[in-house]
Amino acid sequence: MALIKFDETRCKKDGFCVQECPAALIKQTDENSVPVMVAQGDQSCLRCGHCVAVCPHDALHHENIPMESSPKIIKGLVLNEAQAAQYLRTRRSIRRFKNKPVDRKTVQSLIDAARYAPTGGNSQLVTWTVHTDAAQLKNMADLTIAYMKAVLASDAAKNMPPYFSRFVDAYEAGINTITHNAPCLVVASAPGDYANGMVDLSIALSYFELMAAASGLGTCWLGLIARALKFSEPLKDAVGLPESHTHFYSMVLGYPKFKYHRLPERKPATIFWK
Repeated sequence: MALIKFDETRCKKDGFCVQECPAALIKQTDENSVPVMVAQGDQSCLRCGHCVAVCPHDALHHENIPMESSPKIIKGLVLNEAQAAQYLRTRRSIRRFKNKPVDRKTVQSLIDAARYAPTGGNSQLVTWTVHTDAAQLKNMADLTIAYMKAVLASDAAKNMPPYFSRFVDAYEAGINTITHNAPCLVVASAPGDYANGMVDLSIALSYFELMAAASGLGTCWLGLIARALKFSEPLKDAVGLPESHTHFYSMVLGYPKFKYHRLPERKPATIFWK
């Protein structure tokens, strides 16, 4: 069975699919002919869905991307520029959470949204590890602090940022400066032999946190745990990432304790126009 089929009764021969295919797998002899897939094109197809998405006539059928699972874009849900700008500016790193769990269904829905983040070559290799057990989260925070204390006691201490010692002191005083008492921790990861892994999982986490904010949840990127995961074997065991996944980053998730009412300004962008 052909990977891509064209409905000649619907096709308007506009060539949109030909121009849009990133792998140049669809060709059209002339403006009066229906497009076809090149020979052995199924072996090089990225399964990205551009051809399905760009056809306004529902004339293209992809075996792996069925029309039934590719809903039409609802124009009424498209954000205008002002809405998008305000939404992006309202995203904040949350470090104070309500004592309220995030159920598995909600986390699943956020990860499902993050699946649509772009990946190199449409590889879709990002994997998610989710922790919601309070004792496990506390243990991970303890292990991260243990790593930080070991670094501060070594010759490497002089190369550490000044907040390292402050965070350790605060943690020992009862302030959770690592996981912020969040009810959920997620780690996005990718195989170490995949060169674009860190980029892909970072974009996926960005999708995840933006969807979280739209769902009334808050997130915070955990650089300290991510740093410790590179060196602490006990922490690696506690987090439990797939063995080959050496690209990773962590984020906590929960319901924000406070609401925000203004949009603080940031530094102007540094741009080199060429």
